[in-house]
Amino acid sequence: MVRRNDIRDIDLSIRFKHGKHTIFLFVDPMATFSHVQEELLDVLKERYPNGITTPESPKKTELPGSASQIKFAVLKDKTDPTQGWKPLVFELDDTPVDKGFQENMTVAFAIAPDDANEVDEVAFEVEFPSYDEDVDDGGDL
Repeated sequence: MVRRNDIRDIDLSIRFKHGKHTIFLFVDPMATFSHVQEELLDVLKERYPNGITTPESPKKTELPGSASQIKFAVLKDKTDPTQGWKPLVFELDDTPVDKGFQENMTVAFAIAPDDANEVDEVAFEVEFPSYDEDVDDGGDL
């Protein structure tokens, strides 16, 4: 795992999102995706040992037994998150650079069930804050 004192100038800051959670990681752009999956799982186990809370049923996503069950997706339109996510298909020896990862990129992640064979079978649920939620319609200031 990349720790604060191990960060290099070439490391990419990536925001991994699931539900309302955002995990900010510095990722070696030349590391394999299997390594990225392992790093993310290590952080999840440390931060959320009982699973990740979700707004949908079931209310918790259990952490996987294997890092290979973590799947990734990228925004279909970088400027409009409402367009949804495109599952990222990769080989375990592919690197973030191979797949066009850039500094400060947002990447969704999901935990694939044991019986899922394809990344297309995984739902990427991400909540983005909305200005509409912050606006009080008709209330006095």
